[in-house]
Amino acid sequence: MRALSAALLAVLLGLVTACGSGAGEGGGGEAAGTRTITTDKGPLEVPADPQRIVVLSGGLAGYLYALEKPPVATDTRVLGITNFDGGFPPAWAEPARAAGTEQLPAGDSLSIEAVAAAQPDLIIGGGQGITAVQAAEAYDRLAEIAPTVLVPRTLTAWQDQLGAVADAVNATDAVAPLLERYQDRVEQVKSAITLPEGEFVYIGSFASDKTYLVPGDAALPALGKDVGINPVDVVARAPDARLASTGDTLEISPELLGEIADAPNAIVANAGGRSVEELRKDPNYAQLPSFRSGNVWEVPAASYRPDFDGAMATLDLYEQTFAGQTG
Repeated sequence: MRALSAALLAVLLGLVTACGSGAGEGGGGEAAGTRTITTDKGPLEVPADPQRIVVLSGGLAGYLYALEKPPVATDTRVLGITNFDGGFPPAWAEPARAAGTEQLPAGDSLSIEAVAAAQPDLIIGGGQGITAVQAAEAYDRLAEIAPTVLVPRTLTAWQDQLGAVADAVNATDAVAPLLERYQDRVEQVKSAITLPEGEFVYIGSFASDKTYLVPGDAALPALGKDVGINPVDVVARAPDARLASTGDTLEISPELLGEIADAPNAIVANAGGRSVEELRKDPNYAQLPSFRSGNVWEVPAASYRPDFDGAMATLDLYEQTFAGQTG
């Protein structure tokens, strides 16, 4: 009996050890194949190797393709790039089609039924924009379908968003090579460009008729600083202006544009609004030093809230734009 008990104990210990080995980084002692991560909702048990990931924000989906963890279904809306008509954003359309990723229906509310139909073992939402609001409102219902991770909207830098998504899918080992690729490209671009003298003001051009500037610590200006493009601190210049909850747009009165955005250079992030040429016809913009001197450049919507691919594409654009500049 003692020999049998010892043998049985050895088998049980072996099973426990096997189960424990399924826990990934950040977790331990959970059921086989799971791990625990820290979220704004508290500790959350997620699959150690998720196979059916559903993404509720088009702005976050690109990270999963960069991490080689393609989702089975995703929302496709990205500000200024796609809309309710659907279609994958060009930056990751090819890998999405190759992976067989399905498009979630876009609408004024989140389709819980479509999320459930995708049979996810992990749901990722949050980030910025209307899809983040929808996911937050539906969190309890989503959590009944599968473990749900909401990327905090306070994470505006693409590097931080990448880290949060990688943590959720247990792919943190893949982050460092991506960051190294980015930094190598930064150094290449810095050595290849000559920037005009003086600071830059970033202007947001959206479908709304309102006047927006982009704070210096938002994602696009932060990327610019990496290659030496120094932004104006528009928030300090307009302390009473309305700063969006996402932290990356500052709404100002059109009459104050000349006072706040008087930097010698400007970059216009066109996210579905007026182009630089159209803005030139507006007296409020035409008076700006940057517009009068011609030192104004336009970047696409993918640069405004860039993911990894958007950041790399923006570096390419800066290299093309400022190569050979005399300052």
